[in-house]
Amino acid sequence: MDPTSEREDSSGQRGETRHRSTLALHINGTARTLTLDHRTTVLDALREHLGLTGAKKGCDHGQCGACTVIVDGRRANSCLLLAVAHDGACITTVEGLADGDRLHPVQEAFLARDALQCGYCTPGQICSAVGMLGEAADGFPSHVTEDGEDGSAPARLTAPEIRERMSGNLCRCGAYPRIVEAIEDVAP
Repeated sequence: MDPTSEREDSSGQRGETRHRSTLALHINGTARTLTLDHRTTVLDALREHLGLTGAKKGCDHGQCGACTVIVDGRRANSCLLLAVAHDGACITTVEGLADGDRLHPVQEAFLARDALQCGYCTPGQICSAVGMLGEAADGFPSHVTEDGEDGSAPARLTAPEIRERMSGNLCRCGAYPRIVEAIEDVAP
């Protein structure tokens, strides 16, 4: 290995620069510059490089939703996203939803409805719910959206509609009824 191809990254680790890139991510409203291996996922960047451990590594295959965050206004499974491909992206984690000491309305509803048990999936459920509310407000239909709703108006969030839209987030404890109720509480 050519010693000139190595440099120290922001975490003090040395590595070949041809396998690393420096990128800027806007995390919870704060610009962060990271030098990461090209294979680093957004989830690993958040957890291992920035210490934001709200998003959880559940299945690491995009099947459970425990790692859900909001990327540029849309919910996404962060375990499937390469950080290098999201240079400049705005990412909101469960840690960034609150406004100071004031919880986001979805967070408040989850607490009020006791919409959690062990809590492992809760950050992903909450981020997914926030993203889903935005999608519905923008008129995006789901599989169960009633015929006649063409996306020109906000989607009506009935219990079946919420269940369908949240189906990518698994809760191993089975808190689904309370999760749906919490989302109904904040749905317009």
